[in-house]
Amino acid sequence: MPYIPTERRDEIDNELTQQGAGWQPSNAGDLNWLVTTFIDNMLNEKGIRYAHINEMIGALECCKLELYRRIASPYEDQVKEKNGDAYYSQLPVWESDY
Repeated sequence: MPYIPTERRDEIDNELTQQGAGWQPSNAGDLNWLVTTFIDNMLNEKGIRYAHINEMIGALECCKLELYRRIASPYEDQVKEKNGDAYYSQLPVWESDY
């Protein structure tokens, strides 16, 4: 959640000023606060309208999906190969109508 202590928010602002794009959050709360800040800045600039909210939710969803596709899924495949599959049911083989 983005509700981190005010002191930490100030620390992040200073860290971002010093480190720029190299800044790394120390936990999920820091990351959530930063993303929330970017969204809030955009809402303040563009206004609170459904279209703007929808754009931001779409961008967040695409970020989430890309993280899963590029990082989480391949990692899960590696762990599955190492530890064995958790699914024993099989998809049916469908006959093609072509």
